[in-house]
Amino acid sequence: MKTPFALLLSGIAMAAIFPFARNTDARSTKTKIDTPDQDRFVKVSLVQGQFTEPTEIAVLPNLDVLIAQRRGEVMLYKNKTKKLTEAGKLEVYSKTNTPDVNAEEGLLGMAVDPNFTTNQFVYLFYSPLKTSVNRLSRFKLVNDKISLSSEKVVLEFYSQREICCHTGGSIAFGPEGYLYVSTGDNSTPFDVPKQQYVNKGYAPLDNRPGLHQYDARRSAGNTNDLRGKILRIKLNTDGTYSIPDGNLFPKNDTKAKPEIYVMGNRNPYRISVDQKTGFLYWGEVGPDANNDDESRGPRGYDEINQARKAGNFGWPLFIGNNYPYKAYDFTNGTSGAAFDPALALNNSPNNTGHTQLPPAQPAYIWYPYAQSKEFPQVGGGGRTAMAGPVYWPKAGVPAYPAYYNGKLLIYEWVRGWIKAVTMSPTGDYQSMEPFLNNMSFAAPIDMELGPDNKLYILEYGKGWFAKNPDAGLVRIDYLDGNRPPSVKNLRIEKTSGLLPYQLIAKVDATDPDDGDVLTYIWNLGKGLKKTTNKPELQHTFTKAGEYPTSVEVIDNNKASSKSASISVFAGNEHPKVDIILSGNKSFYFPGKPVGYQVVVSDKGAVVNKSRIYVSNTYTEGLDMAGAQLGHQQAAQSLVGKSLMMKSDCAACHKVSTKSIGPAFTLVSTKYQKNSKAISYISNKILKGGGGVWGEVPMPAHPTMKETEAKQIAEWIMSLSATATSKPSLPAVGKIIPPATVNKNKPVMAIKATYSDMGMAALGLKSLSATNVVNLNSNILEADDIKDAPDFGRRDYNNEKALIFPQKDGRIILRQIDLTGVTGFKLAIVNMAGDVNYSIEVRLDDANGKLLAGSTSRTPVIPIEAVTDGKMHNVYFIIKNESDKVKDRPLLSNITVY
Repeated sequence: MKTPFALLLSGIAMAAIFPFARNTDARSTKTKIDTPDQDRFVKVSLVQGQFTEPTEIAVLPNLDVLIAQRRGEVMLYKNKTKKLTEAGKLEVYSKTNTPDVNAEEGLLGMAVDPNFTTNQFVYLFYSPLKTSVNRLSRFKLVNDKISLSSEKVVLEFYSQREICCHTGGSIAFGPEGYLYVSTGDNSTPFDVPKQQYVNKGYAPLDNRPGLHQYDARRSAGNTNDLRGKILRIKLNTDGTYSIPDGNLFPKNDTKAKPEIYVMGNRNPYRISVDQKTGFLYWGEVGPDANNDDESRGPRGYDEINQARKAGNFGWPLFIGNNYPYKAYDFTNGTSGAAFDPALALNNSPNNTGHTQLPPAQPAYIWYPYAQSKEFPQVGGGGRTAMAGPVYWPKAGVPAYPAYYNGKLLIYEWVRGWIKAVTMSPTGDYQSMEPFLNNMSFAAPIDMELGPDNKLYILEYGKGWFAKNPDAGLVRIDYLDGNRPPSVKNLRIEKTSGLLPYQLIAKVDATDPDDGDVLTYIWNLGKGLKKTTNKPELQHTFTKAGEYPTSVEVIDNNKASSKSASISVFAGNEHPKVDIILSGNKSFYFPGKPVGYQVVVSDKGAVVNKSRIYVSNTYTEGLDMAGAQLGHQQAAQSLVGKSLMMKSDCAACHKVSTKSIGPAFTLVSTKYQKNSKAISYISNKILKGGGGVWGEVPMPAHPTMKETEAKQIAEWIMSLSATATSKPSLPAVGKIIPPATVNKNKPVMAIKATYSDMGMAALGLKSLSATNVVNLNSNILEADDIKDAPDFGRRDYNNEKALIFPQKDGRIILRQIDLTGVTGFKLAIVNMAGDVNYSIEVRLDDANGKLLAGSTSRTPVIPIEAVTDGKMHNVYFIIKNESDKVKDRPLLSNITVY
């Protein structure tokens, strides 16, 4: 799939006369009034942690739910008993025989007949084990079991196996009773091995002999092939089908398949049909190129598409807003002309259909890895666009406020959001807004409106090809009356300790309706629960182990909400790491050694010095890096790991087990001997890449801050046992800074990590702690001087500078160490001949102890020594002694010497 599967697989990893006139100005907005409170929507968990790769759902008239799983199981959730059982299992092709290639095929799609109450028909779209086809079949559900003997094969078509990617596989009924079936382009988005000229994430147009799988013109661009399409058929009672009027090609066209309603699709993984208008919607998972290329064409985009009638949506010749690719010769790397959307031509020798294709249609919504200018609401990062239903009220079933009537719900498998799209009466795009933004979703993979007109959401879970503990089925309720408590910020004072270990936990919980008495039920794991009437708990553990701790908060109307779970460790305590500097604790000086000593203490255990890992790197300036001069005691789980979990990295990687990407521990081990590992990994996170761990590319994260990527990389590098057994620097030593400061990376970060041995016999894993010391270079650039309230700012020689005040002003350097500092030098430029300012350097306060005085004419200012080793505020008091206000000088930096 480039489903979630190759979605990531090739891209997440992390995508004329037009028959549909539409407003594509995505910036047009409406004033939002009476928007329903999002906290009135409640996420009701129906099933949690019992699914293995769920793909699509169907809600039955009695509110039972059928769930398809990629490996062939059809699961049944019983609404009355709240139990999950297996209703049947198909023999499906779901695993390749080719090393390092993941199959995305299997049981992909499911829908129930509009007349299910009377005929019990269930339609499944799957890949049978023994035949290289994708197949649509009809089955009967008898006594809560799929009757395999009742199978009627409706439709099937060839699909090339042992390659990756793109299956489509979503099926849905429209209001007219027609069945829509999405199919992927069954093409390889990766590069041909050992070739000079390769795809690089652009359109797969390689038509050289023997490379059919790298040419999507043979499938998606081929009018005579059912791959890369959305089909529309009319089902007959005997299990056959007929072709409805209005499909893309005439029924008697010998070079086109009459089942095709929409062509030019890459991976339309999730589709929906507006049950009022009949408009078809789908999410198109797009290609992976990070940037536009003059010789190839546009960067990759994911799309949300709308079809009001049959049409060609362009792939592989066009993407996004009909951005054209160029013909490309993979034998010599030369480019031809850009394709013309009004006269789309498929001249591939692998094409068996028409050469001239229907005019290409632009996407309805489109967005790249980077922030979208047209649709900023979608954010940035990995992408897997999916289309949910259009919400319309049902007579007697007012599930949600009328505000959402006629809005299209779209969602993201990787980014985890859901958006409500407002459209005009004719279907034109008007605006987009967050929906259910007070909830988190673990890779939502399907979304359906049930007979109760409530939204049912299937979560695949954050992990590939696995039984994920966060996979689940939820229903979204809307509460007109009493609302459940709001639960935020579960805090644990100390997450580990030797026995007896005292847990002190607190939680922020409020009742949105005010006045309700709240009860707190603390789940401490292993069947242990405690109840309090206050938002805090003290409990003493006397038995060693890891205890996942959470709290459920209940109001006096029995409405409840749960917190996230935090693991605590009884019987082992996090070690403590300290870094002692022998010199200045705020600055380093070019070429002057910085002496340090790492001191580790570990209660209840002997410190194994071979497990101390020390490194130093240079990073951005203080404001950009968020660094504080001096110590930062920080557990890795609260810094890099936290940033990783908030990003889409967790969709492709696990800490210690393989997912679609390598385990972080393996990455850590691989690069332990690389002195530039942190820079290398952080660069990969920001810019993406591929080929190191297999075909699957890593998506770019252009909107992530460089410092955040670096913190994630540092956390990754702390995971390997090798990291603690082979430190890159000794525990005691000296670091000699370069003779010239890199202005873009002036902060020296000295980091020390220690991981204890854990206690395997007691089920306690290794615990780690990290400390960081940040030292700024002795040159403080104007842009890093934030506390200068009386100074203006301007560009000077492509750099930032401070403009001296007209009269008086001050600059404050807060909480710096003056140990060994003998003076300051102010880099003053544009000094007019008759301008002069007096400068006083004072300690701790504007009227504090005078350390030195000078003028702007003599900006090298020796100071009286400060030897107390404390952190001080340093004030530069500036006064204009010449009364000149026009030709004010500039300050480009301050050097500490």
